[in-house]
Amino acid sequence: MTNEIATSGKAREILKQVFGYDDFRSQQRQIVEQLCNGQDALVLMPTGGGKSLCYQIPSLVREGVGIIISPLIALMQDQVDTLQQLGIAAAYLNSSLTGQEVQQVIQQLHRGELQMLYIAPERLMMPQTLALLSQIEVALFAIDEAHCVSQWGHDFRPEYIQLSVLHERFPHIPRIALTATADMATRQEIIERLSLQHATLFNSGFDRPNIRYSISENSGNARDQLLRFIQNEHRDEAGIVYCLSRKRVDELASWLCHKGLNALPYHARLGTEQRRTHQQRFLREDGIIMVATIAFGMGIDKPDVRFVAHLNLPKSLEAYYQETGRAGRDGQPADAWMLYGLQDVIVLRQMQQQSEASERYKRVEQHKLSAMLGFCEITSCRRQALLSYFGDHLDAPCGNCDTCLDPPKTWDATTAAQKALSCVHRTGQRFGVNHLVDVLMGKESERITRFGHHKVSTYAIGKELNTQEWRHLFRQLISRGLLSVDIEGHGAIKLNEAARPILKGETLQLRKLKKPAKGSRKRDKGSVEAFATPEENALWERLREYRKELADQQGVPPFVIFHDSTLREMVISRPSTLLSMGQITGVGAKKLERYGADFIEIITTAHGSG
Repeated sequence: MTNEIATSGKAREILKQVFGYDDFRSQQRQIVEQLCNGQDALVLMPTGGGKSLCYQIPSLVREGVGIIISPLIALMQDQVDTLQQLGIAAAYLNSSLTGQEVQQVIQQLHRGELQMLYIAPERLMMPQTLALLSQIEVALFAIDEAHCVSQWGHDFRPEYIQLSVLHERFPHIPRIALTATADMATRQEIIERLSLQHATLFNSGFDRPNIRYSISENSGNARDQLLRFIQNEHRDEAGIVYCLSRKRVDELASWLCHKGLNALPYHARLGTEQRRTHQQRFLREDGIIMVATIAFGMGIDKPDVRFVAHLNLPKSLEAYYQETGRAGRDGQPADAWMLYGLQDVIVLRQMQQQSEASERYKRVEQHKLSAMLGFCEITSCRRQALLSYFGDHLDAPCGNCDTCLDPPKTWDATTAAQKALSCVHRTGQRFGVNHLVDVLMGKESERITRFGHHKVSTYAIGKELNTQEWRHLFRQLISRGLLSVDIEGHGAIKLNEAARPILKGETLQLRKLKKPAKGSRKRDKGSVEAFATPEENALWERLREYRKELADQQGVPPFVIFHDSTLREMVISRPSTLLSMGQITGVGAKKLERYGADFIEIITTAHGSG
């Protein structure tokens, strides 16, 4: 017990002296103590919840070097830069290093000079790396982004499956697996694949209350809807826009630049150097919008991303949660904004059917896509539905999603649905949505005449809805499983067994099509808190400018010097001595020594002139 108390005291001392925090958050203290005492842990914690401290502090408390397995080079570099700013001896081993640099790191390990080492799973599994680790003292193994072990996950990495070797070869060294995204099935797979049956599970929940979730129908002018959203809500702020195809990424980034925004493309076809340059600019400059495929983002540590926008439907709620989780890591208000349409459903289902995966895997993927569609179409609180999917619970509606802030209207769609379903039947289940809508609207076209569809009983019986409303109706019928898309049949719409009750008169309530807002919304829920006076705003800008100068000199992102939340606290509390500066959250001993006097000078000078 005495040792445990001493360990706990040392951990708290490191938290304050090194990292500059007064208290642990959520379950951090219990997790830190678990590892410090040599026991395994599986940690489910939302992005921005402070996962890194859970293994960084035990790495400093325990004897030896903490080995952190991380899937992405960019994340390793950011983490190591941040740790070195704190005066911690940290390094990484990955493919970005030269042979000479690799040897330098290995020599540091042999000499016991490193406190933490970040390493890619592929490098870790090399026989020479495992042999090296058996020759040195290891404090712990941390397996970050642990959902990568799951074949049902959205970031499946085969190398992660082999990490059970750590338990076999180093049975007495504690391990911690961490993820922000894991439903029950993925959780179980992490436990089995990593041999964590005896690990303590720490579940901090999945809620990110600072993120406002908003989902709208693509009304045919997605670019304009996106532009209005950015200009009204997030002018000059950093964000990520996800698109399904590389071609669309390039076109959209170019178009946004033409409209006066600072946008960069990112996808797998860009050269390695260009991808690296764009990523560095996104991390180091203010107000950059990254337009990307899902190739971008995992492990991105930028805390002040104010919005994540999807212009296409993600293939699962896991993917959606992971991608939207890149917004608002600093705890300040942020937006998860999405447009989706029928074409997204068709393209994703086509990708699933054409996949070479097993039939079992395809069924799981289809289930996940159906859950994603259902999430888009719900009329109740989105946050409650999202958390429920991950086995989490929220007692009351959140008040910070579109369905809470602007509840969707529903309508009795029974008759219209019967017309749509009958039209599918009367035309032989061989045609796509556009043709079916033309038949219902009574359009005169060569194609309708050629197939004799001007003579079917459903021709021109649907003039009470416009083209857009019919397309919206068909998408909801597909989402609910009443209709399906036959990919092999060039997108032909087919009836499912679930349609039978509706055709027989069962009532069907659907969401009404929502018209996109043209004006500006109130920003009170989505904007970062402003300062009370012009003097505070001026000081804020001066502190940010100086932080940027320091970051550029050292070749690191500005948040590695100080997070926005730390600068914000400086503006409000105006520390005038090193003692008071040391009380600011995020100002540890090393940063106080390096930067304290200069930041105090800026603050006191501004105060004097104010």
